[in-house]
Amino acid sequence: MNLQFYLEKLFASNEFKKFKKENKEAYLCSGFFSIDRQGKDNQQHLDFYAPSNKKMFSFQLEKGFEIVPLENYDERAPEKLSEKIEFDFEKIEDLIINKMKDENVNKQIQKLLLSLQSMEEKNFIIGTIFISGMGILKVTIDLSENKIVNFEQKSFFDMMKIIKK
Repeated sequence: MNLQFYLEKLFASNEFKKFKKENKEAYLCSGFFSIDRQGKDNQQHLDFYAPSNKKMFSFQLEKGFEIVPLENYDERAPEKLSEKIEFDFEKIEDLIINKMKDENVNKQIQKLLLSLQSMEEKNFIIGTIFISGMGILKVTIDLSENKIVNFEQKSFFDMMKIIKK
């Protein structure tokens, strides 16, 4: 699957058409995708910001395009994402798998949590990847270069130590 597939599905929905009629200036500002390799907890959320009322709305595609108002804790408006961004989730996963091989991480991916964001007019995917052996990978992928710019491996137990302190 690719992002354009989800955007086309959303844009064709009655819920989105109604939203866009009421919020003409609303724009795509982020996305959240959960890809579960062991279960069926797959999610696709596309978020839109309406500048006129300074509110953000999330369309939950896995729930029939349910729209959920989001709290915006930052006073600044989120950056606009182009609706023409093209990337394939399988290729993103391949990038991560290849980086895991390069870093000698010999584990299996269990779940990918991917956040599509724009920072300083560049599009990124920020991922938290759960791997076997209670491991976690933190990755940042620059979509303009289609490359991983940050890769960090953590253990669930490392996180527990931080919480205990």
